[in-house]
Amino acid sequence: MTVMEQMGQAAKTASRQLATAGEKKNDALKAIADSLVKNKDRIISANKIDIENGKAAGLSASLLDRLMLDEKRIDGIAQGVLEVAALPDPVGTVISGGTRPNGLKITKVRVPMGVIGIIYEARPNVTADAAVLCLKSGNAVILRGGKEAINSNKCIADVMREAVESVGLDKNSIQLVEDTSRASSTELMCLTDYLDVLIPRGGKGLIRAVVENAKVPVIETGAGNCHVYVDEKADLEMAADIIYNAKTSRPSVCNAIETILVHEKVADKALPMIKAKLDEKNVELRGCEKTAAILGDSVVPAIESDWETEYGDYILAVKVVSSFDEAVDHIAKYSSGHSECIITDDYRAARKFTESVDAAAVYVNASTRFTDGGMFGLGAEIGISTQKLHARGPMGLNELTSMKFIIEGEGQVRW
Repeated sequence: MTVMEQMGQAAKTASRQLATAGEKKNDALKAIADSLVKNKDRIISANKIDIENGKAAGLSASLLDRLMLDEKRIDGIAQGVLEVAALPDPVGTVISGGTRPNGLKITKVRVPMGVIGIIYEARPNVTADAAVLCLKSGNAVILRGGKEAINSNKCIADVMREAVESVGLDKNSIQLVEDTSRASSTELMCLTDYLDVLIPRGGKGLIRAVVENAKVPVIETGAGNCHVYVDEKADLEMAADIIYNAKTSRPSVCNAIETILVHEKVADKALPMIKAKLDEKNVELRGCEKTAAILGDSVVPAIESDWETEYGDYILAVKVVSSFDEAVDHIAKYSSGHSECIITDDYRAARKFTESVDAAAVYVNASTRFTDGGMFGLGAEIGISTQKLHARGPMGLNELTSMKFIIEGEGQVRW
């Protein structure tokens, strides 16, 4: 039996205990939050090794930001754990029920999925976020992070496992794959005897690799080629502010925008206003010919690949469009189905946009940066699902459960 199979077997055993753990799950979550705070120095020391390795490997500033942990971020992670503990437990929730003419009482209830695998990249906070959401929803989890954060991930996982064990639950409810080679990732994707579902969190390349190669069921998440369309009847100051926030508040995350589309009737006025805001963060603009004609030599000529790229950096593609329909067609062609936005004061245009654009989250006059479980009132999230089966958008506790039919009878038989 391989190491991965042993982990799978241990997770399967732990999942049976978690399925009936009840309030003990919250005890574990509170212990995890307390332990994360108490072990700040230990976690930060491990994280510093990853940061230094990342700098030596030439990671970009935005990736290093995603990787970095400090006291404030650890406090934020711990607070997030407590917020999950305060959420209603989805397990056992009655979805529907009734009594059949033959007297059978049939109830549909939420149950844990069982064992969940998470493959993710250089964000050590995901180690905690994913583990506590799985634990609260009664699932054991096998985490497989990227090599960039391995020291941070190992430390956080160890802290959480110790906390879980301290309240009498199986520490193998949370396990981390310490082998960051491609082989371990491939083996996890094929762990059909033990994994009930696999969730990738990261860039487009990672997600595609998991979707194309996994033999276990996959929930596709995360790739964020998001757009803002500035309509001909937009409030241009609002547009500039929203675009600035959606691009620069945290460019490395999946709900940051990568392309703006500006109606030609307002482009002459709108683009200089937008650029003035973006210049505060030295955002590189890659624009079409019409954009360059308005903004001049500061614009890098856009090529086809710019429209389909999730930069995760201070880079923004810009296209001037001749109509609402051209904007919607562009989004339909290049969007990853994550978050899309229109800026407009035209009610009909707003309604048509929300009805026409196919994405998990569609905004009118607000930043795409709100696509987040916490911001939507769902508590923490495991990721943003961009597929349409089972879960779509921010995936909270309910999306980490399945369902079961419970049938109660009084001796009924069927011939």
